[in-house]
Amino acid sequence: MKRIAIIPLALLCAAACNKAGIGIESASIRVNAGIRDTKVAYDGPKSAFEAGDDLALFAWTGDKTSIPEALVVNNVTNRLGTDGLWTPATQMLWKDMVTDHYFMAVSPARVVSSFTADPYTLDSSAEKYQESDLLIAINDAGLKANDNPVQLTFDHAMATLNVNLKFHNQWTEGNPPSQTEITEALIQGVAATAKDHATIDYIHKAVTATGEWAQVSLNKVKNASWTTLMIPQDSFSVISITLAGNDEWLGGNGTYTFRSAEPIKLESGKVTTVNLIIGRDQITLDKDGIQITDWASQGEPTEGEIFKPELI
Repeated sequence: MKRIAIIPLALLCAAACNKAGIGIESASIRVNAGIRDTKVAYDGPKSAFEAGDDLALFAWTGDKTSIPEALVVNNVTNRLGTDGLWTPATQMLWKDMVTDHYFMAVSPARVVSSFTADPYTLDSSAEKYQESDLLIAINDAGLKANDNPVQLTFDHAMATLNVNLKFHNQWTEGNPPSQTEITEALIQGVAATAKDHATIDYIHKAVTATGEWAQVSLNKVKNASWTTLMIPQDSFSVISITLAGNDEWLGGNGTYTFRSAEPIKLESGKVTTVNLIIGRDQITLDKDGIQITDWASQGEPTEGEIFKPELI
């Protein structure tokens, strides 16, 4: 699903522009911006920008395949107000009326130290969830001042990981008075062993995982459902599930570790969902296995098993 949020950037041209023969309206850069599919959110999907969101805009001339140091618009932050208008921190003006201009934008706005290898550190916490949903837009069509407004379509730079849990009936056995409903073991936390650092190539919308392995904590949606944003990578394979607070008879406290036989792909703009069934002595994949999906289409599941470390 794709919605377009109209972002009027009403800017007044300096007096020097009029002296150069450039009209006030034609000198101002205006933008239409939309998010491809949906913007990730901890409490549900969103299809448009909201008041308080911001973006940083860059514009240049010359070679469209390489962002130069000398820019026409250099990291100008625009913030969406409650009135539905984006307010720029400084004026954004076309260089002239005839030269082709190229555009890159990133949201949320951030300091960009490199256009081809910008360091990025993921914060997977619920409080930083939307801030970590990095969006990138490129328009390299070669626009001139008369092509206002500039159309920008944002894509997700990060991947999403969902872990859904079900429970074998071992959790219910001996748990009076009813054995007709499956008892859920209490889950204290879920973590992925993965890279949480990256470099970003904005012109190609490419994210490259870097650094050492880290424990990336997932956010609890409910006891059996956990989610987080992730750095895109193709060598991730380990998920840890910690159980705590269960009755002693269940024997289910401790940490279970899933080691996939094949790497689990985490791709920009895609959702990887791992469906697991927990027993007291082992965990197996649900019939849906591991799925990699776009926001609208579903991938093929893979198979595997997860065991407590001492049982491997």
